[in-house]
Amino acid sequence: MSGELLKEIPGYFGPQGSLFGIMAEPAYPPSTGVLLCPPLGQDLIRSHRLYRQLAHMFVRRGLAVLRFDYYGSGDSCGDADQTTLARCVEDALNAIGELRQRTRCRRLLAFGARLGGSIALQAHARQPFDALMLCDPILDGPAHRAQLKALHAEMLADTRRFVRPRTAAEGAGQWLGFPHGEQLGGELAGMHLSVPPDALLLDSADAFPRAGNIVALDEPLGWDDLDRLEVAIQSHELIARVQRHMETLQ
Repeated sequence: MSGELLKEIPGYFGPQGSLFGIMAEPAYPPSTGVLLCPPLGQDLIRSHRLYRQLAHMFVRRGLAVLRFDYYGSGDSCGDADQTTLARCVEDALNAIGELRQRTRCRRLLAFGARLGGSIALQAHARQPFDALMLCDPILDGPAHRAQLKALHAEMLADTRRFVRPRTAAEGAGQWLGFPHGEQLGGELAGMHLSVPPDALLLDSADAFPRAGNIVALDEPLGWDDLDRLEVAIQSHELIARVQRHMETLQ
């Protein structure tokens, strides 16, 4: 059964109304809701359109969708250097409560890309979703932290972006143009995650062995490609794969 998009309602929720979200609902009461857990930093900016397209696809299938920003990111309250993984997981749990309260849905699914996938996994460990859909999730925190540092250093030296190479001091406290706090770096240094065998894992970087619900995307999304840093992440293939997976759940 499918439904047309009835409305998208932006608003604030969570502790002291500090979290921004957009609820999208079909024309009739849904039995299933989807929480879209966004990534952070440049990944958040680049995947904005993709998340909106996913939200509309889910609503056309008759599901309610909540996409939201963590504290210190997007349109939520707080500064970027106040964002921590622990707080992001708490924000995701608050978003679960908001989605359940607003829709009274019986089933709850989650989608997350990159660190959004990491956060969805950690929220799932505390309040299990009925299904998890992940795209290029960050499982090895230390490796991701090292990659961010390396990309940031390479960006500072890129004279295609700057009239002169920037010094490390000029780019201190940032990853690819986004401030970060010491706590987030420390959390990444200690983060090691695994994916449940029944979760859908979409792999655009050939980073995971082919087994179970691990599906290779034909076209790399280029998350760590500096030449595409200002280019939006778009993938009709990803959306089609998620749609196909939804058919196995309903």
